[in-house]
Amino acid sequence: MNNDDDKKVKKLLEDAHQQGALSAKSLHALDVVDVGAQIQAGLGVTIDDIAASEVVLLTMMPDDSASIASASNTDAVRDGHNFVIDALRRSKQSGEVLAHTRYLNGHVLCPYTALEHAVVMTAANYNPIHGTPLFDQACVVLGTVIAKAQELAQAGIAVRTVTLIITDGGDYGSVRCKAGDVKALVADMLAQENHIVAAMGISDGTTDFKAVFQAMGIPDRWILTPGNSASEIRRAFQVFSQSAVRASQGAQQLGGFSN
Repeated sequence: MNNDDDKKVKKLLEDAHQQGALSAKSLHALDVVDVGAQIQAGLGVTIDDIAASEVVLLTMMPDDSASIASASNTDAVRDGHNFVIDALRRSKQSGEVLAHTRYLNGHVLCPYTALEHAVVMTAANYNPIHGTPLFDQACVVLGTVIAKAQELAQAGIAVRTVTLIITDGGDYGSVRCKAGDVKALVADMLAQENHIVAAMGISDGTTDFKAVFQAMGIPDRWILTPGNSASEIRRAFQVFSQSAVRASQGAQQLGGFSN
């Protein structure tokens, strides 16, 4: 990332802070050079390429840790992600949606782009073999949502966001951020009332995902906890897709999943 890009991300976040959309704690959590580079990698499409006066940011962070593969859930996670993309593509508001997918270990599958150009997950681009730096990468992905939303708002474009974090385990490998850092970001976003932050915990038989996600500030009504089977995982993605479609239609942000 060049210095101009770094300054751009920092300015977007500082502007959000000055306007009351980002707390000092959240700004501090994101004020790391490497985080700025990772956020820049997800910002994608420029304002000049956006014709809509209202935009919905659809953001997903699929788990690409080795336990996904060892539990034979690779296909289910891949199919679930693609189901959400397809569901939004079929919606009336598809032209207003920008999609961004970043894997849990930082690989950007697709920076924000028009839904028609969104990259789907395939056997060629998804190979879950890594760890679970859940808190570090949750801060990066939420920071990207905040920065992109700020960029759109400054251009006079109304923005709503819906984000899904997916994991099949608790944090393992984060070096910068703790659950409280994620919680600060989520709290700032929810206070704006135009953001949905949801999480899916795929059962590993031991992790208390409600506790993990609550510590990250995610409301119970936006937590999905499917069992460790392909059918349950796909069903959970379907539930999320329904909420994402409703969000794209301007439906009540404060609802929750209707299982």
